[in-house]
Amino acid sequence: MPRFVIERNIPGASELSPRQLSEIAAKSNAVVARLGEPYVWDMSYVAGDKIYCIHEAESAEVIYRHAREGGFPADKVTEIVATIGPQTAKA
Repeated sequence: MPRFVIERNIPGASELSPRQLSEIAAKSNAVVARLGEPYVWDMSYVAGDKIYCIHEAESAEVIYRHAREGGFPADKVTEIVATIGPQTAKA
């Protein structure tokens, strides 16, 4: 299943409380459960006024649907075509 990076512009994102983040996560999980399509939320990173998410779905349109139904911004959705890390140098 394709993986995507989602950039969400959320002013003050880095100041969201653990409780607020928990509520956002619960809402996202509920939307995923009712999508009726294969969908995996891998991880999200909170940085400054943005949240960067890694999700797996059949298409970018499914990612945008998740965002619409959850009330989350999805300002930019980009398919991941490769990954690299320290171990890549050993290949």
